[in-house]
Amino acid sequence: MHNRSDQFAKNLLRDGLSLVSAAETEVEVLAATQKIDVYSVPDPAREAERAAMGLLGELAAEPSLFEPFHSTPSLRQVRQCLRKQLTWHHELERRARSAAGAVVPDEDADAPPQPAVDFPALVVISPGRPETVLGAYRCEPVQAGVYHAVPGLAMRVVVLAELPRTRATLMLRLLGSGRLLREAVADLVALPDDAWERSIATPLLVHFRLARQEPTTDEEDDVSAEIRAWFEECQQKLRAEARKEGLREGRDEGLKEGRDEGLKEGRAEEGARAVLTTLRVRGIAVPDAARERILAEKDPETLERWLERAIVAASLAEVLDPPS
Repeated sequence: MHNRSDQFAKNLLRDGLSLVSAAETEVEVLAATQKIDVYSVPDPAREAERAAMGLLGELAAEPSLFEPFHSTPSLRQVRQCLRKQLTWHHELERRARSAAGAVVPDEDADAPPQPAVDFPALVVISPGRPETVLGAYRCEPVQAGVYHAVPGLAMRVVVLAELPRTRATLMLRLLGSGRLLREAVADLVALPDDAWERSIATPLLVHFRLARQEPTTDEEDDVSAEIRAWFEECQQKLRAEARKEGLREGRDEGLKEGRDEGLKEGRAEEGARAVLTTLRVRGIAVPDAARERILAEKDPETLERWLERAIVAASLAEVLDPPS
């Protein structure tokens, strides 16, 4: 997965799953030139939070490999994912033996008890219905848009186009494109400002869909245009609210000044909130002094620059005081 849409999908899954699990992207599978897109191990202490995450939380109830596809995968592509799953389980067993100090037995010797390692599930996320895959592995529907393969294979197939339009499926529907993505973005915007989905998805949507530093396909350009339209809609909403505030506060000759000030404050507040949300999602601690500095910043270019850094930074210093 190399293009911008794929990178967005991996980051959205990783950041969402990080709320209730240890999640990482591009996990190397030894002895194979493959990488797991997102690997998630649930945190038992966050079971209640996971249960509130809807379908994504259900899929993350056990150690799982998440493999999102931008187009409907073929049987060959899913077989490659199954190879990752098997190879990764073998690697987990090797690590468990090493951690336990166990010695790998000779082939002719009686094998001593080995450390128990859960077999990780494979979650294939497809925009459309992969008929050959569902048929080959005798996948049965367990709920709308979700299929389980034959017992023992530990593979789930999520068909985005078949998911119901509910909040429980929103984080997964954001991985779609076209009409599906437009509906998901509309549902995201309709959520309360403090919704966990917004705190995860909004910074990533802005970063991956609005950035234009990399060459894109026509399809990606269409998706970016949709997100830009959504972003402009949000900005217009902020302007309208700021204008209304300015109208309430402005009097006679101070009317225009009140509108402009309200608009400026609205933009700055939204930008500062996005920076703080991104830092929180990334697990970067923000001391009170730094929080006050971010909230006090009124320059939109500075706030935008901080947001771009926060998405990829490893520390707060890299965001606010990058090396010259």
